[in-house]
Amino acid sequence: MKVVIFAGGLGTRLAEETDVRPKPMVEIGGKPILWHIMKIYDSFGFNEFVVCLGYKGFFIKEYFMQYYLHNSDITIELESNKVNVHYTNAESFTVTLVDTGLHTKTAGRLKKVQKYLGDEDFMLTYGDGVADINIKELLAFHQSHNKIATVTAVQPEGRFGSMEIEANGIVDHFKEKPKGDNKWINGGFFVLKPDVFNYLNAENIDDVMWEDAPMQALANNKQLVAYKHNGFWKPMDALRDKIELENLWQSGNAKWKTW
Repeated sequence: MKVVIFAGGLGTRLAEETDVRPKPMVEIGGKPILWHIMKIYDSFGFNEFVVCLGYKGFFIKEYFMQYYLHNSDITIELESNKVNVHYTNAESFTVTLVDTGLHTKTAGRLKKVQKYLGDEDFMLTYGDGVADINIKELLAFHQSHNKIATVTAVQPEGRFGSMEIEANGIVDHFKEKPKGDNKWINGGFFVLKPDVFNYLNAENIDDVMWEDAPMQALANNKQLVAYKHNGFWKPMDALRDKIELENLWQSGNAKWKTW
C-alpha cells in the first residue's frame, strides 16, 4: 500500500527555517521531519511513498537523489572517477517525487498524484507532523468499516494551563496544559479508498483544500470515519514546535520513534 505525503506548502509560520528550504526538510536530530514520517510508516512495513512537491521541491529531489551517497562509506579514485562503496545505511524506501505546483492547494495536489496510485486503497498524511500511531491498527480499523475515508482524530495538548476559580477569587483547581477540551481535530494519517477521487472532480480543484469541500462532502455522505488516537501527536507548525521536537529527540523521549 502506498503512502501519499503532502510536502508542497509554503510553511510561512516557520519562516525562520522555510526561507531557505521546504518545511518537510526542516531537521529534527539531523534528519528532515519528512524522513521521520517515512520511518514511522516503514516501521510498520509500508515503504512506498508518493510525495507531493511544491515550494522548493528541488531540495527534496536532491535529498533523495544523494541519499545513498550521503549515507555510505566510499573511496573515490579521482583520476578515473571511480567510486567504491564499502558500507551503506540507506533506507528501503521507494519514493515517487511529483511536482504538483507552487500554489496548488491540498485537494489539487492529491488529484495530481492519482495516476501513481493505481486502483487500490492508499494512505495520506502531512509532511510536518509525527505521532506514535500504530499504522497497522489504523489500517485494520479502516478495513473494518468499509467506508471511503478514515481520518485520525487527535486531541492536542493545550498551550496554557487552566484554572477553575470560585466567586471569591480562590483557585479551586489548576491543571497545567490540559489535553484538548474534549474536542477532536484532524491529525492527518488518513486511509482512503480510490473512490475518494470522485470527490476531487471540481473544475477549480487546484484551488480547493482537501480539508474543506472534499472532506465535508465525505462527512455529509457518511463516508468519513474517525480513528481516535489517544497517544502522542505533534505538528511542527512554528519554531517553538521545532524546538520541542528537537529537545524530545535529543533527550531520548521521541515518542514517535517506532523504529
